[in-house]
Amino acid sequence: MAENKAYLQRYAMLFGTYMGVFWSVKFFLFPLGLNTPFLLFLFFGLTVCVPFMGFYYVRIYRDRICNRTIGFFHAWSFTFLMYMFAALLTAFFHYVYFRFIDQGHIVNSYAKLIEAFNANAISPGMEDYYTQLKDILEIIRSMTPIDITMQLMSQNIFYGVLLALLTAPCVMKRTVNRSDTPND
Repeated sequence: MAENKAYLQRYAMLFGTYMGVFWSVKFFLFPLGLNTPFLLFLFFGLTVCVPFMGFYYVRIYRDRICNRTIGFFHAWSFTFLMYMFAALLTAFFHYVYFRFIDQGHIVNSYAKLIEAFNANAISPGMEDYYTQLKDILEIIRSMTPIDITMQLMSQNIFYGVLLALLTAPCVMKRTVNRSDTPND
């Protein structure tokens, strides 16, 4: 029996929306966590949950929509699309944040960390690292909100491809054809 791929995009969009809302809420913990360590810890903890959440959604899709049968490419396609739709939704919130809310908060917080790093780094040879960090910070300062958003979106899609490659073999399941099994 051929796999039913008619609902692939529909359910990838649905679960991608759930994942995108989760990512967006999780993202707002990051800038808050720069001042409150518990919120930063919560952000990283929720980030670790993302692959498990994706695995759960793919299993729901496999069991409820695909009648417990899904091939590798079908599972990979669904997972990739789910992460892609989540990245698109999250990109909207990233843009809104960096365009209207941030006003340099994240970059300034990193600048303070780099200055603290320089003040505590007495070891010889650490000056080069400090210089590199300051150069990276200046590049980030020169980026527009759309540049940052596109960078984060492409990063999310890249990680989605990798997670899809890891998830698909774990959820794929073929049914055994009754005519192929030997009869006693």
